[in-house]
Amino acid sequence: MKIIRYAKKATILAISLLYKCFYRFIPLDDKTVLFISFHGKGYSDNPKAIYEEMLKDDKFKDYKFVWAIKNHKKKAIKIDDAKIVEYLSIPYFYYLSKAKYWIFNCKMPSYICKKKDQIYLQTWHGTPLKRLGHDIHVDENTTFYRSQIKAEDMYRSYDIDSARYNYMISPNAFCTKIFPSAFNINKERLIETGYPRNDVMSNVTDDEKLKIKKELNIPLHKKVILYAPTWRDNQYVAKGYTFKLEVDFHKWHQYLKDDYIVLFKPHYLIINDYKSTNDLQGFLYNIDADQDISPLYLITDILITDYSSVFYDFAVMNKPMYFYMYDLEDYQEELRGFYIDIYKDLPGQIYENEDDLLKDVIENEYDYAKLKVFKERFNNHDDGKASKRVIDIVFGDKK
Repeated sequence: MKIIRYAKKATILAISLLYKCFYRFIPLDDKTVLFISFHGKGYSDNPKAIYEEMLKDDKFKDYKFVWAIKNHKKKAIKIDDAKIVEYLSIPYFYYLSKAKYWIFNCKMPSYICKKKDQIYLQTWHGTPLKRLGHDIHVDENTTFYRSQIKAEDMYRSYDIDSARYNYMISPNAFCTKIFPSAFNINKERLIETGYPRNDVMSNVTDDEKLKIKKELNIPLHKKVILYAPTWRDNQYVAKGYTFKLEVDFHKWHQYLKDDYIVLFKPHYLIINDYKSTNDLQGFLYNIDADQDISPLYLITDILITDYSSVFYDFAVMNKPMYFYMYDLEDYQEELRGFYIDIYKDLPGQIYENEDDLLKDVIENEYDYAKLKVFKERFNNHDDGKASKRVIDIVFGDKK
């Protein structure tokens, strides 16, 4: 397995070196758009929402849309009216050179070369709770990620990518304030439009919700709890980030009984799978880490998370959110730190004890007044029209 992995890395390195030599000789196509979500993890997030909005507009009927996705054949991914190429393949680097427009949602590798006339829209992928980029203040010898790069190299990776952005989406005034320092980007390149991926929450129909439940094969009459924890900077192996599950789903079942089902959706960076036991069948549903989380919001009655930024988006649904932070002390002291005061600003209560959490869930203990204040601060652009605003700016004459 190691030999295969090294051979694959060597092949990708060789292709990327050839790309840097020849990309300038591939002519740009003004009507080709390349989409990438989470480094080719799948068809999801803000790029997906923008793409689907473009399909509705006759202005783009002559455009070529290309998605770069890892293992797309194995995953059996099909996207209407789009060409799918394998991420990090020769066709991928070809379209990276040919497409006039890049629509990506994550920090891209430093070796990517952008031509002067190419337009790079960085959508990013969340209003941050944890500090990002240059806003992470650490000791000189601190290292980051499983690659163990030094702080200086981490900062440089943000600088290289942000220097290429023509536009970067800001979902709210809060991000417009913090992104310039985090990404070392001038404010003029930020477009405060709201997040395209949140449009669906304002426009969803009951029939669409029913379809999602049927596709997931979950009961139609039970309340849905979405448990969506994030990754930890200091929990990883050579292959990727791991997650030590600190919940007792059997206890959840005892409290919640047959009135609820739980969707367990880990962060896309988490590589290890949780194997459910047979006695939890019909109660606990494991959702693949790479799956788009947006459709899950639409059928969720209650969100339980930790330090993930999912709560910023889910607030649009105006439904209860609970924060299970069992490792809060360690997280605050050892990792990146927060942008907001979690005790005052979160749209829900923090729990370090599982029993206290579950008791409040079944007793519907939740402060909607706090949620209202939160939405006024962070969701004022979530009106179902963010995708159109982005398209009008990037592909139109609006500035």
